This record gives sequence, C-alpha cells and structure tokens, in this order.
Amino acid sequence: MTAPASGASSAASSADAEAVRRLIGREPHPGFRVAVRCPFGTPAVIENAPHDERGYPFPTREWLTCRALAAAVSRLEADGGVRMLEQDESMAAPLADAHTRHQAVHDGHRVAGAGDPDHVKCLHAHLAFALAEGGNPVGDWIMERSGAGWPAACCAGAGA
Repeated sequence: MTAPASGASSAASSADAEAVRRLIGREPHPGFRVAVRCPFGTPAVIENAPHDERGYPFPTREWLTCRALAAAVSRLEADGGVRMLEQDESMAAPLADAHTRHQAVHDGHRVAGAGDPDHVKCLHAHLAFALAEGGNPVGDWIMERSGAGWPAACCAGAGA
C-alpha cells in the first residue's frame, strides 16, 4: 500500500467524531483534527493538540484510527517489529530524524512512540506520525513489513 498523502488537516465534524468513537472505542480527545482520511472518507489518522487542557504534553499527537492499518501494525509488533526496527541499521538516521521532528512538535518533550531516541516504543504512533506528515522512511518501513492496506469496506461501520 502506498502511504496516503496527508493533505491539510481538517477540523473534525460531528460525523468524524462519531466515526472516531466507533473506531477507537472511546471518546476522542477534544479538539482533534483529521490528518488523513481513508479511501472511504473516514478519519484514518487524527491529530490531537500537542498539549492537554492543563498545558501538559499530550503523549499521542497523531493517532492511527483505521482498524485495518492498526491491526496490521499490531501483528507486526507481536512478531517482534519494534525490535526489528531498532536493530535495522539502515533505519537509525530516519528514526533519529523522526524522533527529532516529533519532539519539536511537543516543545522538546519526548512522548509517545518517539519518547526515547534509542528505542522504539510504538509502531502505531510512528506510522500515524509518518502518514500525517505525508510519509517518511520509518512509515514506509512499517507499511512494508506489516503488509498494511486499506480494507475492502470502511472499518468504521455503516454511516461513517
């Protein structure tokens, strides 16, 4: 699957909020924006504010909401994908670059999948960040090894 282009983020509509609720199984963080839509028009990646209501860094800026992509990444993680990515010498520089860009979004704080530049915490967070950016080598690595692709039908269910 080719990584979808991010385009400009768009404010979430009430239909988006309902679709995200169904996709993640809980109420989304208030004020999220849609960073990437799937081919069915449903939010596939949402972007949260870099800080919560109290001003603390919000750990998950980009959230992978597409169940099909998330399931593929979960299988890769279960098969040792985090360790494989950490040990892939060709990914050291792209990972360091992704960590630096993610940290800059959070005013220097290290959070979520980019919390520790020496270790990969969450492939889901890295893929969501890559897709929201319009792609990067880390996202390409995850997409290739996970076999992720768009499903034949929208994962948000009817009315999404």
